[in-house]
Amino acid sequence: MASAGRRPGRVAKLPPRERILDAAEELFQSEGIRRVGVQAIAERAETTKMAIYRHFETKDALVAEWLRIVAADYQAAFDRAEDEHPGRPGEQILALARFIAEGLPAISHRGCPFINSIAELPDRSHPARQVIEEHKARQTRRLVGMCAEAGLPDPEQTAAEITFVLEGAQVSTQNGSIDQAGDRLMRVVEGILDRHDPASGSSRTTAHSPGAAATRRR
Repeated sequence: MASAGRRPGRVAKLPPRERILDAAEELFQSEGIRRVGVQAIAERAETTKMAIYRHFETKDALVAEWLRIVAADYQAAFDRAEDEHPGRPGEQILALARFIAEGLPAISHRGCPFINSIAELPDRSHPARQVIEEHKARQTRRLVGMCAEAGLPDPEQTAAEITFVLEGAQVSTQNGSIDQAGDRLMRVVEGILDRHDPASGSSRTTAHSPGAAATRRR
């Protein structure tokens, strides 16, 4: 659930719980978690505070559930990469990089929901903060697994380098410090993979665009 904005008539068509989550997402993304109260969410969802508390015990629980849905979208990107490139872990890694690259325009307007939320939730015992940390740990495990399957030396180090690039691109896009971040992100990830597996680098023809087709490794 990472919609770019509200759609006409959408709220009225959603069941109550989804309507609340949809409204919370929009407000948390545009105004921040701390600035948004339950009453504002109720008004945006065209419901009442009492109705919200029937579905979510606390505002913190609502924030955690919103981030759980966002995390599921990212995990689904891993699933798609594996489904679309079976037995080709190098392609899977590039598909993940492309997923991030193609999402950067939205990041430039709203920022990364995980980065923004961590900035607002310094207490690591907060349920939403725990959702983020569990998601990031699971994401790292899956990326390390792809690197290992690709036969890359030191999969943990390679996964760390790729993670630094993916998350750094999001921050740089959000603060406007780097232009053409999507294209640059793809080139850097390709360079990391080629550096760790030089034999394949000479055989790859790359179109440096997040959505472009290219001849890839593995």
